[in-house]
Amino acid sequence: MANFSKSTVPQFSVEVYQNEYLPEGGREVNAIVTVTSTGGGTTGRRALTGAPAATALPGRGPDAAVVIMVDCSGSMDYPPTKMRNARDATSAAIDTLRDGVAFAVVAGTHVAKEVYPGNGALAVADAATRAEAKNALRKLSAGGGTAIGTWLGLTDRLLASADVSIRHGILLTDGRNEHETPEDLRAALEACAGRFTCDARGVGTDWVVKEVTGIASAMLGTADIVADPAGLAADFTEMMENAMGKEVADVALRLWTPVGVEIKFVKQVAPTVEELTGRRTQANTRAGDYPTGSWGDESRDYHVCVQVPEAGVGQEMLAARVSLILPAADGTSRVLSQGLVRAVWTDDMVASTSINPQVAHYTGQAELAQVIQQGLEARKSGDFDGATAKLGRAVQLAADSGNADTAKLLSKVVDVVDAATGTVRLKAKVADADEMTLETRSTKTVRVKK
Repeated sequence: MANFSKSTVPQFSVEVYQNEYLPEGGREVNAIVTVTSTGGGTTGRRALTGAPAATALPGRGPDAAVVIMVDCSGSMDYPPTKMRNARDATSAAIDTLRDGVAFAVVAGTHVAKEVYPGNGALAVADAATRAEAKNALRKLSAGGGTAIGTWLGLTDRLLASADVSIRHGILLTDGRNEHETPEDLRAALEACAGRFTCDARGVGTDWVVKEVTGIASAMLGTADIVADPAGLAADFTEMMENAMGKEVADVALRLWTPVGVEIKFVKQVAPTVEELTGRRTQANTRAGDYPTGSWGDESRDYHVCVQVPEAGVGQEMLAARVSLILPAADGTSRVLSQGLVRAVWTDDMVASTSINPQVAHYTGQAELAQVIQQGLEARKSGDFDGATAKLGRAVQLAADSGNADTAKLLSKVVDVVDAATGTVRLKAKVADADEMTLETRSTKTVRVKK
């Protein structure tokens, strides 16, 4: 929980984009809520000090703990360079730790073992402990199975020993979670959710996309593929830099609605699509909290959809109030910022049928993520007509929204005949890395064009 006395809390702002006008009898209200935090994270530190991301402001102790989980299962020996790349990447991440950050390294197989510092403790980063930790990495060797739930459980216990606000995990795996049941992994994720955030990476092409993305989603972190193990060091460095830029954890998006208003869904739509509706925890009679995880200097967009009671022309109401809430250990909480979602009934057809550009854009981006996943599933199952239709629609949506990165990934899986109409042909042969990259990154979105 947050310590309100700290001066490192970023400044939050909330902006609401919507068409508040409804036709007579209209009930569905959509709004895009843009949340921006400034002055607390990596960008702010660089601007204030000119220092790199791994440097702390003078006189301020970092309020963070990080555990790196390295897959050491037998498959990490094929090819032998994979284990060496993993060691090098972990070493690079350790070099990126700020002085004063608590940290540990865990080796993951069918069991979880502490590599450094050991004895159920965390080390405090400085020149000496970083050198010791990197030396301990030389002992890492491949052998055994994969049970990721045990890695998460040990990480949770280690992070819980630190009196800090920011608790973060970095998880690397190269294979399938074959040595525990899906129920075991799900139970571990449920036990750890809300206790720390976790970024997950799959290296090579022998892991399961839904496992890795599911871990990151449950733990409010990022997921990605590192198809070539040689790219691990750069990826780990970037992940750790981002973790070091977080300044406040446990921020919640609180949605208050008046009597008669029903919440249809709440989802993050940028920088990735993330369903939050089912993660609601009741704050009071009329309000619920949706977790957003840790924040530094960054901006995210959320799509809120509510159903209001029918009303006549000329009437208006507050459909929802959106607040950013920072809870404290003593049970109190601070409202960091808030915005209002309104409903106004009108007989002006132009006003009531106009779709807000932000709402339209992110509705398309959410559909883009969905049809990519559906198209790839259809392709895997042999439904090539269905795959062609879904991936063609994805090409069309990517082109319409200017999502060039996703369009490029799609072009590795389909031959684009006409992007504007979504006319495509499935490629006869697709590299596993290209298909997995598209699936893993399918939820990445672009911001609405101003």
